[in-house]
Amino acid sequence: MHTARRGLSRRDALKLAGAAGLAGIITVYPGRRVFAAADQSLNLAVERTRITIDGETSSAISIGGSIPAPTLRWREGQEVVIYVTNRLDEGTSIHWHGLLLQGVMDGAPGFNGFVPIGPGETYTYRFKLRQAGTYWYHSHSASQEQEGMYGAIVIEPAGRDPVRADRDYVVLLSDHTPEDPENVLRKLKVSEGYYNNNKRTLIDFFRDARRDGLGATINDRLAWGEMRMDATDLADVTGYQFLVNGKGPRDNWTAVFNPGERVRLRIINGSAMSIFDVRIPGLPMTVVSADGQNVVPVKVDEFRFGVGETYDVIVMPTEDKPFTFFAESIDRTGFARATIATREGVEGDIPERRPRAILTMADMAMAPGMDHGSMAGMDHSSMPGMDHSAMQGMNHGNMPGMDHGAMQGMDHSAMQGMDHGNMPGMDQGSMPGMNQGKAGSKDQAVGWGDAGTPPGAKALSYADLKALSKAKDLREPSHEIEVQLTGMMSRYIWTLNGEKFDEGAPIRVAYGDRVRIRFVNTTMMAHPMHLHGMFVEIENGQTDRMPKKHVVLVPPGQVTTVQLTADEPGEWPFHCHLLYHMASGMMTRFIVEPRTASL
Repeated sequence: MHTARRGLSRRDALKLAGAAGLAGIITVYPGRRVFAAADQSLNLAVERTRITIDGETSSAISIGGSIPAPTLRWREGQEVVIYVTNRLDEGTSIHWHGLLLQGVMDGAPGFNGFVPIGPGETYTYRFKLRQAGTYWYHSHSASQEQEGMYGAIVIEPAGRDPVRADRDYVVLLSDHTPEDPENVLRKLKVSEGYYNNNKRTLIDFFRDARRDGLGATINDRLAWGEMRMDATDLADVTGYQFLVNGKGPRDNWTAVFNPGERVRLRIINGSAMSIFDVRIPGLPMTVVSADGQNVVPVKVDEFRFGVGETYDVIVMPTEDKPFTFFAESIDRTGFARATIATREGVEGDIPERRPRAILTMADMAMAPGMDHGSMAGMDHSSMPGMDHSAMQGMNHGNMPGMDHGAMQGMDHSAMQGMDHGNMPGMDQGSMPGMNQGKAGSKDQAVGWGDAGTPPGAKALSYADLKALSKAKDLREPSHEIEVQLTGMMSRYIWTLNGEKFDEGAPIRVAYGDRVRIRFVNTTMMAHPMHLHGMFVEIENGQTDRMPKKHVVLVPPGQVTTVQLTADEPGEWPFHCHLLYHMASGMMTRFIVEPRTASL
C-alpha cells in the first residue's frame, strides 16, 4: 500500500511532539497510525507491498504500511521503544541513521552483536534520544533500502529551538527502480557502464577535434581508454523514478504555506544511488542545519546533495504563487519535483534542465594510483556488515553488518571573502562538486563539480558551513588515518584502501582519541562516506566551529579531511552510502576500544 504523506504545520508538529513527550511516543500499526499511545511504544511491521508512482505500479517493501515509512517525531531526552516485526521471507533490519546510541541498537547486522531480524520475528529497539534534529531510518539489509524501506526522523529539542518556523515539512528524496536490485548489481558486474546511456559518440569525437584539435582529442580518448573509464560516467545506475515523499514528478507532492510564513523544509537524501542538485527557482533557501546539527544560517540558491545527507532550510515565500522544488540528478537523467504553494492542486513551472557534465582528467587527480587491473575476483562470502543472504548468484551468506544483501565538492578557488589557502585537509584548488564560480547556462558542463550554476547564483559549499555552537573538544588530532577510496570500474569492485570489506584490517582507535581522517578519493566517482555512531567535523577553515556531519561527500579525485573524537565505544560500520558500492565491498569496521599498550 502506498500511503500519501503530508507535512505538518509548525503548530501541529509541536503539538505532536508535546503529546509524545507527555503520553509516550507515536504508535504506528500497519495500515493505520495512532498517536499518543499509553504504552510509550512504537510498532513497525516490514512487509512486501506495491507502490504506484506517476500511475505505474511496481514491487516494493514498506515499513509501517507506507513508502516512505511514517515520519517519527520525537523529543530530545525521550527514551523510545520500537518493536519491529519482520513479515518478509528474508532477514531485515532498521538502522537509525545519524542517531547517537548504543552499538547493538544501531541496527547494522554483524556489528556490535546485532543480528538480522528473521522472518516472523520481532526485535525491540530501545534507546534514549541524545540529540535533536533531522535524521532518517532505513534498512541495512540486502537491497531493502532501494525497495522502499526508509523514513524520516524529526527530533524536537528539549529546550527552545533556535530555528523559528511557522510550518515544518519533511522533504524526503529517493530513487525507485522497478528492476529487481539483484539484477541491477548483476548488470553492473557484467558491464560497469551498463546504465550509461550517454557515452561519447563519433559525433562527439569530431566536435571535440574541431574544438580542441585532433591530437588533443585522440590523446584524451586514449587516456580514458587506458583507465577503462568513460568521461560521461556520472552515475552507475539510471532508469530511476525520482521521488519526493514517495511521489513522482507528476504526482506532485505539495507543501502549503500562507504568504509571509517561514517554512522549514527538512530535506533528506534517502536515495540508494542518486546525488542531486537541489534548487527552488525564485525562492532562496537559508540553510540552518546540516545532518541534523544546527549551523550558522547561510543563504543559498542551490546545493549539491549527497546520498544520506540532510539539510534543513528556511524559505519565506511572500507571493501567492507556486514555487517548484527541483532536485535534478547529477547525470541529468531525471528529476524529483514538488510544489510549494498556497493551496493544493497548483503547479509551478518546471525549470530549464541543466547540462550534463563531462568529467575531466582533473576529476581523476588521484587516479594514477588506482588499481584497475590487479584486483582479484570478489568473494562476498565473508563480508560482514551487509546481509546478502537473499541474493542469488552471489555468495553473500556470511555478510553481517549491513544486511544489504541483494544488491549496491566543491571548487572553492573562486569563492570570495574567504582565505582558502590555509584551509587544511581540503584540496581547494580544484575541488568540484559545488563550484560557485563557473558559469552555468551553457551547453556543456565540464568537470564533476560543474552543476551549471548560473552567474551570480550561490551554491552551498562545505566551506560555508559553520557550527552554531562551539565544539566541546578543541584538541589537535593526535594522529591521522588515511582512507583511500578505491575501486576497479571494469569489474565493479569498490574498496577502501584497496581491500574489500573484511579482507583488510579494521580501523582501530582508542576511546577518547582525537583523530584526523584523510579521505583520498582515487576514483572518478564521488563517494558519500558515512560513519555510524559518531559525528565527524569537516576541516573547512573553521577552528572551534567546524560543522558536524555523519555523511561527507568526497568528490572524485579529491582529498577531504575531517576530525573525530572517538567517544562512542563499539564496532561501527564505515562505508560509502552508495548502495551498490557498499554491496561491492566499500566498507570497513571502525572500532573504538579501550586504550591498550598498542593504541
